[in-house]
Amino acid sequence: MAEALKRRIGLGLLTAYGVGVMVGAGIYVLVGAVAADAGVWAPLAFLVAGIVAAPTALSYAEFSTRLPEAAGEAVFVEKGLGVGALGIVVGLAIVAAGIVSAGAVLRGGTGYLTSITGLPFEATVAVMGLALVAVAVIGVLESLALAAVFTAVELFGLGLVIFAGATAEPVVSFSAAPPVVWSGVAAGAVLAFFAFIGFEDIVNMAEEVRDPHRTLPRAILLSLLITSLLYALVSFAAVRAVPLERLAVSEQPLALVWQEARGGSAAFLSVIAVAAALNGVLAQIVMAARVLFGMGKRHGALAMFHRAHPRLATPVLATLLVGAGVIAGALALPVADLAEVTSAILLSVFVLVNAALIAMKFKSPEAPFRVPMAVPVFGLVAALAAFGVTIGGVV
Repeated sequence: MAEALKRRIGLGLLTAYGVGVMVGAGIYVLVGAVAADAGVWAPLAFLVAGIVAAPTALSYAEFSTRLPEAAGEAVFVEKGLGVGALGIVVGLAIVAAGIVSAGAVLRGGTGYLTSITGLPFEATVAVMGLALVAVAVIGVLESLALAAVFTAVELFGLGLVIFAGATAEPVVSFSAAPPVVWSGVAAGAVLAFFAFIGFEDIVNMAEEVRDPHRTLPRAILLSLLITSLLYALVSFAAVRAVPLERLAVSEQPLALVWQEARGGSAAFLSVIAVAAALNGVLAQIVMAARVLFGMGKRHGALAMFHRAHPRLATPVLATLLVGAGVIAGALALPVADLAEVTSAILLSVFVLVNAALIAMKFKSPEAPFRVPMAVPVFGLVAALAAFGVTIGGVV
């Protein structure tokens, strides 16, 4: 088995990957859950989640130019804080978060599909999961090309939802909306944060990206900007068009927006939601496998994963292990539970990555892409605060 991955990915595909994994990571299934907590202020909850994510995304952008390697976060923490064991913990946490996140999205996407086809849930989870694992094994370029197609489909679907909500007869007047209940907004932001998961996955593709010092930070920032705009518009359209009591309990909230605003069947939106879910699952499988590959290079206990197939140039063993975990996760727990666990894991990693960048800046100020010291400091504080809220919600 070869040990090298191939540099085949440019800015366009990498940005599409980032947008796809973020949009596929929950906006199609979490709008209702966020509205249940934040009410008509659901768009504000998404904004708060974006604010929590933004400084950390900038920290990732700088780190990606300092240490463009697979297993990005594990390397960042290990080098920045100088604690090898902590790097292992972080790397395994990222793998776990990827598996749990993909399980949540696969479960949500399967719910959309079975609602329009009547197929058995468990068998559908298994078949879709195995098909995505097969694509991930075949090749990274093939995986990201398919992900780009899924991304285009899901963005088209979100555009339809935004149009429907914007042209519907409003069920709520924001000028007469109730006062903001910040505890509800904070709880909604914890769930909404799950929909921003994905920008951190970009750094783990570093060893397959052409010109990583320029491409990685640009892809991270472009992905976050595009998705933030989409989420604000989609959540506004949802609470504008659908009564909160119905939106909050819907497992297909965006399809409900179309039905309320335009009438008729929303089956086509369910199909688009399935494409979005497949995109998110595929992206997480690809990412988590690269983290195991990168960790295998640095840690002997994981060396079995630092192998790429000589012809396919993919980490086959790591991909199969991750895929099995994703399918098991999708069969085990509800989407909201999986989302909260993923958010808690990633927020703890974000705390460590921001702390590592602060330490790295003191040791070595120069970098190909630099952000002010205030950025990782604010990212650290915001991630700590969000982590506290998340842990409170989980327990």
